[in-house]
Amino acid sequence: MVLAKCTLCLALVVVVLVGVAAPVVFSVTDGEHSPSTKRQLRARAGQVPAEPNWEISGFVEYIGSGHKEQDMILAVPEGAYAVRLGNDATIRQRISVTRHMYYSVTFSAARTCAQAEKLNVSVTLEFGVLPIQTVYTSTGWDSYSWAFKAEHSAVWLSIHNPGVEEDPACGPLIDLVAIKTLPPPHHTRGGTMLRNGDFEEGPYIFADTPWGVLVPPMDEDVHSPLPGWMVMSTTKVVKYVDSARHAVPSGAHAVEMVAGRECALVQEVATVPGRRYTLSFSVGDAGNGCIGSLAVDAYAARATLKVSYESRGTGGHERAELVFAAVANRTRVVFHSSNHHMKSDGTLCGPVVDDVSLVSVDKHTVRRLLM
Repeated sequence: MVLAKCTLCLALVVVVLVGVAAPVVFSVTDGEHSPSTKRQLRARAGQVPAEPNWEISGFVEYIGSGHKEQDMILAVPEGAYAVRLGNDATIRQRISVTRHMYYSVTFSAARTCAQAEKLNVSVTLEFGVLPIQTVYTSTGWDSYSWAFKAEHSAVWLSIHNPGVEEDPACGPLIDLVAIKTLPPPHHTRGGTMLRNGDFEEGPYIFADTPWGVLVPPMDEDVHSPLPGWMVMSTTKVVKYVDSARHAVPSGAHAVEMVAGRECALVQEVATVPGRRYTLSFSVGDAGNGCIGSLAVDAYAARATLKVSYESRGTGGHERAELVFAAVANRTRVVFHSSNHHMKSDGTLCGPVVDDVSLVSVDKHTVRRLLM
């Protein structure tokens, strides 16, 4: 069901997709009707229109694709318009959710003239500050994800620019927003101890964007848009990719390590001290032109393994195994790219990790196998 366009002239709509045993996706897409002037748009700030309309505050502009800003031409990845958030500006919308369910938020954003742009995404009292200063595509647009747990049946989703620039219009662009339900992390087939080791559960990926979704760093106690996994870094991310637009070793989704050693993919699992375990996983390339000697470092307890993969940038993968002995009741499984890599267009890329499993092995089995 497509709901009416908002009276704030942002022309954003909400689509609710419901299927049997399928996640619910609230997809907020760009519209094609701009206000005649930015003054009209700002004059309406503070009004609270009826659901599902957006409320705005601060310096908010409606930008047409091809708009020139200083020496930049601002492109819009989907449709003809996007929203720009100036200093301390916010867009927000009230949405209906299911209490105690987990949700991921995906939105597309682009930098403009500010250098250290961030976006504060919040739902009621939960919030996350997402750094967007690093650009991972040649278009200047990236999709970002964030997750929350619904504490009420109706919540406010807000996207806020906390920046303060000399030029109040120097703020990020927002074009697409979607919200997806996240099921509890499952244990992948084959008796693995890891949750979501196949990465089949994750944030929503927009159908018409070819660049995947960035999963930002998060604290250990924060909900992850990639269920079961944490992203450990200060400002860097991993990229969630799908088989529709990328080469994926197994299933429909995988994770591309695009930030070198500055970012790690981590999951903590219960183990028995002294018992041996086998960590198995695939390493490859996403078929996106990332060429060269890719490598992933894997860690578990006191064991490490470096898996090298010669990439032609056209897809492919290898399996690897690391056998280790647990030294505590909890063991962290850690992956990161050994180096930084760049495609011919200057954008960052890296090895793909997929199909991760962890199983207990016979106590007399001691080996490290790379095949």
